[in-house]
Amino acid sequence: MFVAHSPSVHLASVMKEPTLEFRDVDQSRWDDLVRLFEARGGPKSCWCMVWRATTAEAKCPDGRSRKAALGARVLRGLPVGILAYRDGAPVAWCSIAPRSTYRRLGGPDDYPEDGNAVWSIVCFFIKRELRGRRVSDRLLAAAIAHARSRGASIVEAYPVDPNAPSYRFMGFVDLFRRFGFEEIGTAGTRRHVVRLSLTSQTESASRHRPQPRSSSLPAASCRPPGRQPRRRG
Repeated sequence: MFVAHSPSVHLASVMKEPTLEFRDVDQSRWDDLVRLFEARGGPKSCWCMVWRATTAEAKCPDGRSRKAALGARVLRGLPVGILAYRDGAPVAWCSIAPRSTYRRLGGPDDYPEDGNAVWSIVCFFIKRELRGRRVSDRLLAAAIAHARSRGASIVEAYPVDPNAPSYRFMGFVDLFRRFGFEEIGTAGTRRHVVRLSLTSQTESASRHRPQPRSSSLPAASCRPPGRQPRRRG
C-alpha cells in the first residue's frame, strides 16, 4: 500500500472522504482492473490504450483488442497504473507509468538515456458514486508515491482547463497545481504539460528536516486528500 502525502484539507471535506487503499496493477490484480473497467460507466471501450497503442495496435481500436493489448503489457510485468480500493473493491484508476511506455505525449524529449526517469499520468477514472469526495487528490498523491517508489525522478502530466471539451480524463490543471506541479509547456491546443520534480522534493526535505535529538524519534504523519474529471477516450 502506498503512503500518499497530500495538501491539507478542510475538516468538512475530510469527513466525507471514503477509506481507500492503493495498489499497483500487476498480474494478481488484472481481474480487479477488468472488474472496474467493465462495470457500468467504466472505460471498457478504450482500456486506457489511447496513449499506449503501437502503430499495429492502433489499427484494431475495438474494446476487445484494446483489452488484450493492455492485458499483454500487464502479463509482461510492465507498469500500467494503480487502483484504489474501497472495502476490498476496486473503485478508481490512475494510469501512471514510465513515459517511455507511451507513444508521443507532447512533452520535451529529454532523458532519452533513462526510460525510467520520467513517469507520465494520462488518465483518471473514478466510479460515479465517489466523485466529488476528493478521491482524485488522493489518487494523484498515491500515483506520485508509486512513481517515487519505482525510482522516478519526475512525474509529468497533461491536464486541461475545466472548460476544455476534450481530454478531460487527463485531469484538470488546478488539481496538479495543488500538488506543486509546474507548467513547462503545452501539447496541442488544449493540454498543458506540467511536471513535479521528485528529486528536488527529496533534496528540499533533506535540507529542511530537523535533526532528531538522541532522546526522541522523528514523527511522521500522513493525511490523504479529491474531485474527479469526466472520463473520455
